[in-house]
Amino acid sequence: MNPAVHLDPAATAWLLAATALVLLMTPGLAIFYGGMVRSTGVLNMLMMSFISIPLVAVAWLLFGYTLAFGDDAAGGVIGNLDHIGLSGIDPGTLHVVDATTGAAVPELLFVTFQLTFAILTVALISGAIADRAKFSAWVLFVPVWALIVYAPIAHWVWTPNGWLQHFGALDYAGGLVVEIASGASALAMALVLGPRVGFKVDAMRPHNLPFVLLGAGLLWFGWFGFNAGSALQANGIAAAVFLNTLVAGCLGMLGWLVVELRRDGKPTTFGAASGAVAGLVAITPSCGYVSTLGAVVVGLVAGVVCAFAVSWKFKGNYDDSLDVVGVHFVGGIVGTLLIGFLAARVMTGSDGPRGLFFGGGLSQLGKQTLGVIVVAAFAFGVTYLLGKLIDKTVGFRLEREQEIGGIDFAEHAETAYAEGVHGHATQRTPKPFGH
Repeated sequence: MNPAVHLDPAATAWLLAATALVLLMTPGLAIFYGGMVRSTGVLNMLMMSFISIPLVAVAWLLFGYTLAFGDDAAGGVIGNLDHIGLSGIDPGTLHVVDATTGAAVPELLFVTFQLTFAILTVALISGAIADRAKFSAWVLFVPVWALIVYAPIAHWVWTPNGWLQHFGALDYAGGLVVEIASGASALAMALVLGPRVGFKVDAMRPHNLPFVLLGAGLLWFGWFGFNAGSALQANGIAAAVFLNTLVAGCLGMLGWLVVELRRDGKPTTFGAASGAVAGLVAITPSCGYVSTLGAVVVGLVAGVVCAFAVSWKFKGNYDDSLDVVGVHFVGGIVGTLLIGFLAARVMTGSDGPRGLFFGGGLSQLGKQTLGVIVVAAFAFGVTYLLGKLIDKTVGFRLEREQEIGGIDFAEHAETAYAEGVHGHATQRTPKPFGH
């Protein structure tokens, strides 16, 4: 006999708070990215994140939610169209969060919670194409990407009939759906637009490191809603995920700083912020499956690996401006694969999956690996085609002269700082690509 479905006030209250926390991550990302660019591109970087909020919101309410979380329409690949424009969903409609007890939250709240994930995911991609993308092209890219890349992947991984969920690939809060999808897409867009003027010649250092640290702090704060909110209930698992999120961020920071000390001789504030984010990225898919000691390993490994990964762009000759690939793509892969080693039944339950180090063999690692490959390939391929289509039709990249003069003024007729303020970019002689 199935238990009666009923509104769970505690779960509803927690999910309301978590939704607000996740939404805050996008302004936090804007500040984080804004501090990382040169001073002539601050406003554009902020705008690329902020404009993602209304663009994805409209796309999600019209088509995105039903494609991602509607009843399956095609073999676990995509949702049906029953909820176009949120048709059939009203304040009294409930979304079950615990089938054993019948506990539920308002479905409109679940819609909103998932919307905040979609917003942040597409905003992450902007970091890879900083300083050189036309704002109008970005406005076209954002809602289309949310519908044709994000929504299908979310359906595969997070719905009961999704094919990757049926296969057994695990992703608690977005390693596949958010981090790997955005990271692979970031790589595709970096290749579509090509390198910035002065790539590998000019230093292109962050213009405002206090901004970077403030943004990282806001992201970390919001990440508790991102991960612990994904429990969808106020219970012991949510508490464990909350702690895992804190622990992994701490160890990610320490791991990155150790690499800097050994490699460069000095720890940096930029490294501290980047390491914390790397640890948070990696714990995102694994937070609900690993123990607290497992979170220590996840964070530490991510901090170390990502500290090296951010330099791969110079060898690979792709200009990932703000290291979306090195931190989010690589960190997402680290966290997703480590589930295959560290998944523990203290988190997954007595009949749940176990990682290799807990007697589970290689089965779960194989499932995680397939998930990484499929999501990365799909996101990269579709994003590359979308980027090329927009570039060929309306143009995605700024003119060279506009890029050199500063994207803020070229695209928004504004500047963040009066000329002469410390950190303001100075004029320089243009240099050709590849020199």
